[in-house]
Amino acid sequence: MADLAKKLLNKSLRKNRVRARVSGTAERPRLTVTISNKHVSAQLIDDVAAKTLAASTTVGSKQTGSLKEQAAFVGTDIAKKAKKAKIEKAVFDRNGRQYAGRLSALADAARKEGLEI
Repeated sequence: MADLAKKLLNKSLRKNRVRARVSGTAERPRLTVTISNKHVSAQLIDDVAAKTLAASTTVGSKQTGSLKEQAAFVGTDIAKKAKKAKIEKAVFDRNGRQYAGRLSALADAARKEGLEI
């Protein structure tokens, strides 16, 4: 159990380190990503006004496939919602996770749809 506690502590430290540097505004909101064992979620957040501008998730959707494919779907969906809300740029909050696999698939899909990260 000590190994799990250390792992969670390290993730928490990484998350806090990223959040100390990354902040969203109305012109350039923060794109935060949460990945669980079954689902992927993304939000565009204006930290100044403390409001969520757009959100997308696989919870409740009939999306099938691997989590990497689901992450790409969420990236495409959040970029479309950002366009609708007239948001062209965002800062990326990786939430303490390593930028690889599902996280990079989401970011690449959002970039393909025109969201500048």
